[in-house]
Amino acid sequence: QVQLVESGGGVVQAGGSLRLVCAASGSTFGINDMGWYRQAPGKQRELVAIISRDGITNYQDSVKGRFTSSRDNAKNTVYLQMNNLKPEDTAVYLCYCRSGAYGRDFWGQGTQVTVSS
Repeated sequence: QVQLVESGGGVVQAGGSLRLVCAASGSTFGINDMGWYRQAPGKQRELVAIISRDGITNYQDSVKGRFTSSRDNAKNTVYLQMNNLKPEDTAVYLCYCRSGAYGRDFWGQGTQVTVSS
């Protein structure tokens, strides 16, 4: 199995920045894509950013130009740098990875990001 642990969430004013970190442990061989989803109260979970093992990234349109995802394969860690945060970015941010070895996705517990206006 793969365990994912997120850190870096918190409360920030609009226009501020946060950096989320997600470290994978356990059976990390075969991890392909890693990424971030978020879920706000009363809303469906939505993709924020996904990054392939080769570093190719895709972002949700609303975060393009503000969020940047990167990863360190040697450390099995993925990052999400969030700049110019807006109140609508408030949500629980969940890390995920796709394991080719297990043929399934794994999820972290989530970290709360709150942006005040």
